[in-house]
Amino acid sequence: MLFFDQLHFSAQTIRSHPLRSALTALGLIIGIASVVILTSIGQGVHQFVLAEFTQFGSHLLGVYPGKTSTFGMSGATISTVRPLTQADALSLEKMANVRAVVSIVQGNAKVETEKKQRRTTILGVSSAMPTVWKMQLQQGRFFSQDSDKQPRSLVVLGSKVRDELFPRQSPLGQRVRIGADRYRVVGVMASKGQFLGFDMDDTVYIPTGKALQMFNREGLMEINVLYKSTISSPDIEQQVKQTLIRRHGQEDFTIITQDQMLETLNSILNILTLSVAALGGISLFVGAVGILTIMMIALTERVAEIGLLRALGASETAIFQLFLIEALALSLAGGACGVALGIAVTQLIKLAIPALPLALSWLYIIAAFIISIMIGAVSGVLPAIKAAKLEPIQALRSE
Repeated sequence: MLFFDQLHFSAQTIRSHPLRSALTALGLIIGIASVVILTSIGQGVHQFVLAEFTQFGSHLLGVYPGKTSTFGMSGATISTVRPLTQADALSLEKMANVRAVVSIVQGNAKVETEKKQRRTTILGVSSAMPTVWKMQLQQGRFFSQDSDKQPRSLVVLGSKVRDELFPRQSPLGQRVRIGADRYRVVGVMASKGQFLGFDMDDTVYIPTGKALQMFNREGLMEINVLYKSTISSPDIEQQVKQTLIRRHGQEDFTIITQDQMLETLNSILNILTLSVAALGGISLFVGAVGILTIMMIALTERVAEIGLLRALGASETAIFQLFLIEALALSLAGGACGVALGIAVTQLIKLAIPALPLALSWLYIIAAFIISIMIGAVSGVLPAIKAAKLEPIQALRSE
């Protein structure tokens, strides 16, 4: 029996039993569609989180007070915490490969006007904040560099705070009370949105020195360093470390680069995507069992047909190939329909729920499609072997 004759015969068999063929492929269709949808959700979350972390630029590192050192003795862990100061930030700003530095203090306080009040996040930042965090002003201006050395009672409002406190008038030049002091509004930030649940628009920005006084803090909570793109992340990390060790006398601080954060996040999110793909893989396994079951049932129904083919001279190899081609054809059709269904459902979900991050992961889609073909081959082998081993005379007697 020629190969093209085998293809034609298998196609005729599939067309002559449309319900059985559809049920055989249905398991794979559902399985592949599940993989496409679930991995699209996983990949969408992956891209969303990484985009959240990179929206402030890609050449940043953070310096945090305190470092934990472990010595050779069991349980001998010494935690040393020394405050980071604005003088530390100034020394980092003078480094050759540093573009700008932001010293940060964060707290929560009530912001009041003559008629309204609102409790919100207060960020004490230095004048370079818009440059380092890539944030734009909607109105007015930001603090000048003089405020870094001699902090004045100036405030820049987030867009949401501005809408709440000054809905129908310009806030520029207006006075607001924050804590025990009155501040003059000099600017309004453009909308930035949320950063991993932290609403940048529902925030008030004041000079770092004023925030230290307001929250009665001795040191900074964090220093962000924006470095030049011409230097690598490990090199600038080493330079910052050496600069601060010279000032502090020891390494009593922690440096975290954006590359380190992204690497950690990337590994976690890859595991997440792989996990949801594994959930879809369970459906593929169920589809494989379905193909095997229905092919075995079809075998019992076609014993006489197999006996006739053998009596007409078809070899065991030809019978084996007939069943294997039929299983592969069903898995190929099921895989293609499953991919199409999964993409269509993903697009519908994206239209129905725009806030849900979705992104097609073609690597997983191609892998799932290849696995569906392999499932067809593996699931068709056992029925094909059993069909090829039937004795022609016994098969004809079953009629």
